[in-house]
Amino acid sequence: MIEGLAGVLDLTEAGLAVVVLVFVRVGAVAALLPGFGEQMIPARVRLAAAIALTMVVAPMVAPEAAAVDPARPFFLLMLIEAGAGLLLGIAVRLLVLALQLAGSIASQSTALAQIFGAGATPDPMPAVGNLLALAGITLAVVADLHVKATLAIAGSYDVLPIGAALPAADVLAWGAARVASAFALGFTLAAPFVIAAFAYNLALGAINKAMPQLMVSFIGAPAITAGAILLLLLASPLILTHWRGELDATLAAPLATPR
Repeated sequence: MIEGLAGVLDLTEAGLAVVVLVFVRVGAVAALLPGFGEQMIPARVRLAAAIALTMVVAPMVAPEAAAVDPARPFFLLMLIEAGAGLLLGIAVRLLVLALQLAGSIASQSTALAQIFGAGATPDPMPAVGNLLALAGITLAVVADLHVKATLAIAGSYDVLPIGAALPAADVLAWGAARVASAFALGFTLAAPFVIAAFAYNLALGAINKAMPQLMVSFIGAPAITAGAILLLLLASPLILTHWRGELDATLAAPLATPR
C-alpha cells in the first residue's frame, strides 16, 4: 500500500512512510488540541487541520525520521506514534479540563451551579465553567496556538524520536504528575470564589445566630449571586492570564514532568 501511494504522490516509499508516521502523531495531538479538537468542530475541519499541521511538521523532522529502522513493522511504528501524539494532546487537554474544573468549583461555591448549565461543551456544565472554557480556548487560538503547537510537536521528536518505545514507568509518573497539576491549577483558579463563599457563609451564620427570626437565606441568596457575578467580572481576566501562562509553559515542554 505504501509503495502504491508513493508512486501516485511521486514520493519515495521511505518519504511517504515518514509523512504517514508524522500524520499519525500530529492527528493524535490535533484530536485533543483546544480549538482544533473540540467535538463541536466538524470532522472534516479537524482532518484538514491535522493534514495542514502534518505538511508543516514533516519537513521539520525529516532528518530525524531518516534514521528509522526500515525493518521494523510499520503497524507497530504507527501505534508508537499514536501513543506519543496522545501524550502530547493529553498534556494540553488537561489544562482545558482544569479550566472547566475551576468553573465548576466556583459555581458550586457561589450557588451558580444550576444557572444556564449547558452549551459550550458536550458535557453538561455550569455557566461559569462554560464561560471560562470558551474564553480560554478563544484566547489560546488567537494567541497563535497553531504556531506553538507546531513547535511543540516538532520538538517532541527530540525527546521521543519516531519508533522510540514509550517507557511505561516514565509515562505513569508523567501522567500522575500532569493530572495532579491540573487539579491543583483548577483549584487555584477557583480560589477567589471559594474564599468569597467561605466569608459569605461565615457572615450568614453569624447573622443567623444574632437574629434567628430573620430569614437570612432570602437575603443572602441574591447577595451571593450578585457577588459571584461581580467577582467573575473582576477575576476572569487574571484567571485567563494565569491559565494562558500555564498553557504556554506546557506547549514549551509538553513531555516534561511538572513539579
